[in-house]
Amino acid sequence: MTGKHLLPRFFRKLAILLEMIKIEHTVFALPFAFMGALLGARGLPTRPQAFYILLAMVGARSAAMAFNRLVDAPFDAANPRTAGRALPQGLVSRRATAVFIAAGSMLFLWAAGRLNPLCRNLAPLALAVVLFYSYTKRFTWASHFFLGAALGLAPLGGWIAVRGEAGFLPLILGGAVLLWVAGFDVLYALQDVEFDRRVQLFSLPANFGEEKALGIARLLHLGAAAGFVLTGWLAGLGPLYLGAALAAGLILWWEHRLISPQDLSLLHHAFFTLNGLIGIVLGLATLFSFWP
Repeated sequence: MTGKHLLPRFFRKLAILLEMIKIEHTVFALPFAFMGALLGARGLPTRPQAFYILLAMVGARSAAMAFNRLVDAPFDAANPRTAGRALPQGLVSRRATAVFIAAGSMLFLWAAGRLNPLCRNLAPLALAVVLFYSYTKRFTWASHFFLGAALGLAPLGGWIAVRGEAGFLPLILGGAVLLWVAGFDVLYALQDVEFDRRVQLFSLPANFGEEKALGIARLLHLGAAAGFVLTGWLAGLGPLYLGAALAAGLILWWEHRLISPQDLSLLHHAFFTLNGLIGIVLGLATLFSFWP
């Protein structure tokens, strides 16, 4: 194949990979990384800090999502809901996916190393955490909490990026993110209850039933909303952020109004649109609370 044809083929494969990992869903974690940075700096981070935080988040999230698709490919192929994904369909190869994972991991490690020594030293551990999540559904119904912990590292990482040390405040925010993510992942798992039981994968809905899982998700989201409010109170962010945190709580309440075990038709809207909105609302409120 000539060089003239290699470049378009490369970009086609890259587009498939980016669609496969839902690159646009980086919005779930990215605002919280910048919230951690804003809280740590008590204002705006420097431009280099913001740039490397962005690269680190995109790299880590891309590597983790592609790794999830790779290790779950046999399950995705057997599940009617996911059989149309790129790997089961052969639209992209396992080798290309592995190269993409390696590239995302290297981008994350390099960007973290450019921030400060503590970020550099902790980056391999953080990468291990976000990759390990992909195996947890094989042995524990607490897999939702592992995913929450992976995304909950974002505000702590943003804080360390600008401060060079850990702190209590980003742990509160990270805990709220953990509960928020675990809650919406429980809702997402409602789609695959029968499949998970058949192939012996673990989730709260598959192990405890849909109604009980929904109740647990409500409690998790109640805790998340409280954690978002507590973060603003401890940080002294003022009424703008408090209003945003209350709005996030109302969005979570509405999300649960849209979903029941008997009707999952609005799950996609609740999962992607509403949860993406929460990060944006809280992130912007934090930004404008510190805007000079």
